[in-house]
Amino acid sequence: MNHTRRIRRIAGVLAGLAFTWLGLAAAAPAAFARVPVPGPPAGGPGVAPVPAVPAVTRIVVTSGMPGWQIALIAIGAALLAATAAVLADRAWTARRKTITAAA
Repeated sequence: MNHTRRIRRIAGVLAGLAFTWLGLAAAAPAAFARVPVPGPPAGGPGVAPVPAVPAVTRIVVTSGMPGWQIALIAIGAALLAATAAVLADRAWTARRKTITAAA
């Protein structure tokens, strides 16, 4: 293996590690978030504490993506990959024939 491939592989691994750490750093604030613990009421002695606000609960109903949409996306991705593979193979074959014909 020549040095260029080794350097390229090391650079790719380092870039992957850097992006992994960047993703972890972006997700860390949400992972370590917590609700603040209420302390003593503001003010001095003889000041009435502020009454607590009742919690409001809202129910949100969401659903996932329907199965037919997932199947449609998978079929589209498979067709796109197959088309790209055929075009790449044809381009590689055409280039290879040109080189051998010239020699």
